[in-house]
Amino acid sequence: MEYRKLGRTDIDVSLVCLGTMTWGEQNSEAEGHEQMDYAVSRGVNFFDVAEMYPISPRKETYADTERVIGTWFEKSAKRDEIVLATKVIGPGGFKYIRDDAKRLTEAEVLTACDHSLQRLKTDYIDLYQIHWPSRPVNCFGQLDFPNNADYSDAVAIEETLSALAKLVEQGKVRHIGVSNETPWGVSQYLALAEKNGWPRIASIQNPYNLLNRSFEIGLSEFAVREQVGLLGYSPLGCGTLSGKYLNGAEPQGARLTLWPDRYSRYTKPRGLDATQGYAEVAQKHGLDFSQMSLAFLKSKNFVTASIIGATTMEQLKSNIDAYELTLSDDVLADIDAVHRSFPNPAP
Repeated sequence: MEYRKLGRTDIDVSLVCLGTMTWGEQNSEAEGHEQMDYAVSRGVNFFDVAEMYPISPRKETYADTERVIGTWFEKSAKRDEIVLATKVIGPGGFKYIRDDAKRLTEAEVLTACDHSLQRLKTDYIDLYQIHWPSRPVNCFGQLDFPNNADYSDAVAIEETLSALAKLVEQGKVRHIGVSNETPWGVSQYLALAEKNGWPRIASIQNPYNLLNRSFEIGLSEFAVREQVGLLGYSPLGCGTLSGKYLNGAEPQGARLTLWPDRYSRYTKPRGLDATQGYAEVAQKHGLDFSQMSLAFLKSKNFVTASIIGATTMEQLKSNIDAYELTLSDDVLADIDAVHRSFPNPAP
């Protein structure tokens, strides 16, 4: 297993970060425990969760994924072996979470962290992240700038970062990060940290895969020059980059089959055309398509870790195996040729 430094911290994290958002919905508690046991046996030391998981989010299962991790910590006694990352929710509905409190205020961030600590059965979080900004931004399938957006109700980044600083001072959080952020947002977090002597963000958790390389436009330079590395989520585009949705296929129990409207950005016509192109690259070079798609992230120096998720042990084993693969220059050149024909079809 390869390890990379988490930002400017002294923490080394495995290139493979275990994603967890199916636990409590598509996977049972026992299956979540089995995945954690196996991942650790393969050298994975990095788990990522969020208070809103599992996905697709609903009141009945809210925060169950954190609870699954908490019971595994209790059973395994391996808390100190794991770099644990979780997230506080951003705005946009979810009235069942803290009575729909205004998101990312100081009070809300402090309360959310305490609740996560209780569910995770730990007294500290290694990396506490803002799941998405308080202000309108172009994320979750929107590539264009949100023109004429109303920012009047957004909580100031300074207030949110001040709350995160308090959590670090209290010892409840070791390091902090952001998710679904923009270059402007990252610059604000860095500037405010320097101005006020507050903790610096260590990571940016944004989507990154063959169908969505928009991170490279602006954010990759921050990742390299400021050592705020990418934790790339959806490296398989919700499974699309395994090829299992090509030719109109709807695999039983798969995420895009269960919730087609929520994740449709990966299976729009241009996305599927690009997927077909990448599948042909894998076939040309005798590679497993899923493993080629995952190994692509390994080739990027701005990637700190790649967040993988699986609903079966077979998928998990194959996904972890993918990071033992190093793509040749010829494979990477063919990947870039497809990208030039279909740039970022699924932001």
